[in-house]
Amino acid sequence: MTTETPVSRAARKKQELRREIVETAFDCFAERGYHATGIADIAARLGIGHGTFYRYFQNKRDIVDHVITDLVEKVVGALAADNAPDAVNSLSEYRKQSARIGDALAGIFGSDPRMARFLLLEAAGIDAEMRERVLDFYETAAGLTAGYLHHGVNLGYLHEDLDVDATARAINGMILASVLSGLRDPSPEGQAAMSRAVRRVMYDGIAAPR
Repeated sequence: MTTETPVSRAARKKQELRREIVETAFDCFAERGYHATGIADIAARLGIGHGTFYRYFQNKRDIVDHVITDLVEKVVGALAADNAPDAVNSLSEYRKQSARIGDALAGIFGSDPRMARFLLLEAAGIDAEMRERVLDFYETAAGLTAGYLHHGVNLGYLHEDLDVDATARAINGMILASVLSGLRDPSPEGQAAMSRAVRRVMYDGIAAPR
């Protein structure tokens, strides 16, 4: 039996302030734009000094890197245990697993629409290095999705001639479209409809049976 080390009050306060800096920065980015926002703007809104800011982040760019890293960790965490690529053995199980994963991803991207909007629509415009970071995120996501398809092909419940890499990118394109749709229509009904549509295309296609 293992026990978790309790978090001290000081550590909790540091975690809370770090989170507040991130959230305040994204408020400023949304209002002023990334390039027009200075450290002074973020610090002033929080009522902290520059020195306090620099104890948590090197600069405002470091905040964006932190958020992308956190997003990748959350996505990877949602694909563990019962949602891992090798956790199912049939198409019916894969359908249920896909629904669970869809709900988990909707929760991750919907938890803070400001950050989803910034990362999907604006971050790539910061500079060339950040553009590559965003593209790396998409490549990582494609690799994760491909793992599920490879597993299904190997077990025979997906087409043996499936172009796994291209299909993984196509599926992720639909998922990203769902996230973007959620920025305009974050209602549970709208998101559920998008999730059903994505899964229907994945499994049944759009052609009527002949």
